[in-house]
Amino acid sequence: MSRFARRWASAALVVGAFITPAVVATSVHAATIDNYVALGDSYSSGVGSNSYTLSSSCLRSVYAYPYLLSQQRPNTSLTFVACSGATTTDVLNTQIASVTASTNIVTISIGGNDLGFASLISNCVLADCNTALNNTRASASATLSPRLDAVYAAIKSHMAAGGKVVVLGYPHLFSTASCLGTTGITATERSNANLLSDEIDRVSSQHAIAAGFTYQSAIASFTGHAVCSSSAWLNGLNIFNTTESFHPTRSGQSSGYLALVRQVVG
Repeated sequence: MSRFARRWASAALVVGAFITPAVVATSVHAATIDNYVALGDSYSSGVGSNSYTLSSSCLRSVYAYPYLLSQQRPNTSLTFVACSGATTTDVLNTQIASVTASTNIVTISIGGNDLGFASLISNCVLADCNTALNNTRASASATLSPRLDAVYAAIKSHMAAGGKVVVLGYPHLFSTASCLGTTGITATERSNANLLSDEIDRVSSQHAIAAGFTYQSAIASFTGHAVCSSSAWLNGLNIFNTTESFHPTRSGQSSGYLALVRQVVG
């Protein structure tokens, strides 16, 4: 090898020593980014936290579990489209497009609004709602089953193969205790509302598991933290801001829902 060739070879090695690690680091960084899409309704958007700086129309909060998760997990890119009041139809029409072939984490809470759950509980404050709660429970499976299947199939078809999907359930709103937060809601109505939550939990779990997703029930983790509990993770009736009523507090999002998601995605 000539002196000229040896000098160029040496220069190439020196340059390579500086460039190669940077290129490798960039490639590793790109490979480890998790593209996370948060779908769903008010329980995912963060209603109940009383702070909606991410979206005033959809009531998205920095205290909601999707945002907290993205802040706590390195290299997690969040697309946050969960929206207060969303139904399964809304997920399919306006949210699912955010899930793409690069999406490898999806979370969702959905189904409560398809049954009018929030309105049912609000009506309990004003009048006897036992019949409505029991009738809704009886028809919940027939109403939700095809709608949940459609949503879960759409998620699966849009996202990256092998990605993680966490379907989150709804907690029992009430314990046996009463307080200002349960004003107008009788003990029987509270019990029937919890039975409706159980049925939604059962149906959602069945269809999520059938789709190959991970279902995380919120019932056990929220036990001891219902409305009127000494360490409540759920807001009771708020007559000054009814939107906040019967939704997770900031603690419910961080200690309740965030913890459930992290059990699956780390």
